[in-house]
Amino acid sequence: MRSVSLEELSPGMILARSIINDDMVVVLSEGTLLTKAHITRLGFLDIPTVYIKDEYELSETFQNVSAMFNPSNAFVTEYKEVLSTARSIFDETAKSNQAPVEKSREMVASTLAPMAKESGAIDYLLEVNHLATDVYNHSVRVSILAGVLAKWMHKNAAETQDIILAGFLHDIGKTKFPQRLIDKQIENLRGDDLDAYIQHTMDGQQILNSSPNLSDGVKLTAMQHHECMDGTGFPFNLSGADNIHLYARIIAVCDLYDNITTEREGARKSTPFEAIDRITADMYTKLDPTVCVPFLEHIKEAFLGSRVMLQNGLVGTIVRYRNDFAARPLVRLTQDDILDLNQYPDMKIIEYNPKN
Repeated sequence: MRSVSLEELSPGMILARSIINDDMVVVLSEGTLLTKAHITRLGFLDIPTVYIKDEYELSETFQNVSAMFNPSNAFVTEYKEVLSTARSIFDETAKSNQAPVEKSREMVASTLAPMAKESGAIDYLLEVNHLATDVYNHSVRVSILAGVLAKWMHKNAAETQDIILAGFLHDIGKTKFPQRLIDKQIENLRGDDLDAYIQHTMDGQQILNSSPNLSDGVKLTAMQHHECMDGTGFPFNLSGADNIHLYARIIAVCDLYDNITTEREGARKSTPFEAIDRITADMYTKLDPTVCVPFLEHIKEAFLGSRVMLQNGLVGTIVRYRNDFAARPLVRLTQDDILDLNQYPDMKIIEYNPKN
């Protein structure tokens, strides 16, 4: 990776770091293949330098060595490799209106379940949150996170794999989506567009109903992952654990976390701590507390020892949390200076594991 001035940039270079403006809006994401239009845009925005990947970093030798000695790089490599299978599954479904279930189940068993078992999976998923926001990318991330959460909930191996499968197939109904809706967020939809979005839940269950050897939980997750415990969800305003399948309640938490933490160009960059705040706020209304509690307990443990940047520009390390679910972390700024963010509710964490 090397720093390059705007004058030195040329089409074909690849960004090594995402470009974020002063308002924390993502201008361009890491991994973007720069075009002449991108470079012109950066000039208009008065961005003087960017980081690009150098020739060695792009070489096959570097990729192999990185994967061998860095667990994070190995995870990212495996993630990128499984995307081709995931994409082919969604493409096949779009063409035939039937999901290739056995192909999906094999991918879960051979790749997604082992990835979910990795001790650093939560951190590693944040390494790929800048990748495309298309449906199959999102579905792979949600499925891995669902496997992590199933482990935290002490589910057995067979049920965990079924939950991972439910996570991967939860948005299969979006294979019928108009292309213009794929990257849009539900809060920005109105009228016919909102109706089309809601329809993906029913389309998903219809597609999976025609597939043999799928559990009711997997099928119902496709239809119910937007239902809410308080009855404010869709498509049928179901409420309570008796009416919403456990798998759907698990995937609802994972889906929300990924949607908040995914980096999108033109949108404000969020951190996992904003997702935690949202899940904490919703866990006694829209979400199921029996799912949220183990999620919050364990994900906070995963962040201990991590570096964060605060909105005032200071960088510190998360050292501990208070013993309650709504607690924000305590951040060590220096050897003798620990900042309790619970005492400063307006002080936000704006970057997780900031790069030097």
